[in-house]
Amino acid sequence: MSGALQSSRAPLLTTYALLVYAFLYFPIVVLVVYSFNGSGVGGFPPSGWTFDWYRQLFADASLWDAVLNSFIVAAVAVAISLGLGLPAALALDRAQFPGKALFRRLVLLPLILPGIITGLSLLMLFVGVGMKLSLVTVTLGHGTALISVATTEIFAGLQKMDRAQEEASLDLGANHWKTFWRITFPNLKVSLIAAALLIFTLSLDEIAVTFFLIGRDNTLPLEIWSRLRRGITPEINAISTLILLFSISTILIWYRLRTRTQHAGESPAEAAMLPSSLEGEHS
Repeated sequence: MSGALQSSRAPLLTTYALLVYAFLYFPIVVLVVYSFNGSGVGGFPPSGWTFDWYRQLFADASLWDAVLNSFIVAAVAVAISLGLGLPAALALDRAQFPGKALFRRLVLLPLILPGIITGLSLLMLFVGVGMKLSLVTVTLGHGTALISVATTEIFAGLQKMDRAQEEASLDLGANHWKTFWRITFPNLKVSLIAAALLIFTLSLDEIAVTFFLIGRDNTLPLEIWSRLRRGITPEINAISTLILLFSISTILIWYRLRTRTQHAGESPAEAAMLPSSLEGEHS
């Protein structure tokens, strides 16, 4: 009875899943398709496939200046977030101190606060200390807002670590600093890369914090937003498609690194049992 009920529900659940995927990804497909549309952003169905919009895009100096600004801001924000998030994660995982529970909640606060609140508070801080708004303030804002992402990702990696290697290193005479660089830090490679890619991606499309802290030089999201106020142009579809390809590439790179690390971390017992299990299957 239960098997028949499940088989009757299967087509309905499959249809529902397809509708959810269509709702999520159909707009992205439309954006990519219209970046090659010969008639621009209007008209359906698309007609006259062309690469003219990409040619115009590569000739658009101001848009590429914004792309460069976004990449610089994101790269420095990654360094700031990881540099401050790693010690915070180590403190949460390894140390005992008064107010630890409160500290853990305060670290997560930037994830909960709206970007408008974060941006406005940072604006008031920079204005109060007499700091001129520029890409420097944007970078500091992104790094500050994304420390929580680095902390939570690295803390999750520390929770999964096997402490036996660290204990063996300390028992063999290495100090805590040498143990960290030779044992702990390499074992956190996947978590650090995952946090870096996530922070980089979030920084690239950050608008709220950037809007309050930007000076004369635009980042890519604000450049696109300012152009959208005058109407959608095919160049925006083209640059969005390139950013989409870049995001997919970073996800694939991270997945490849994680898979390699999992295979490299396979225990000797599992590796020794693998050939025998394969022989049993073939027999």
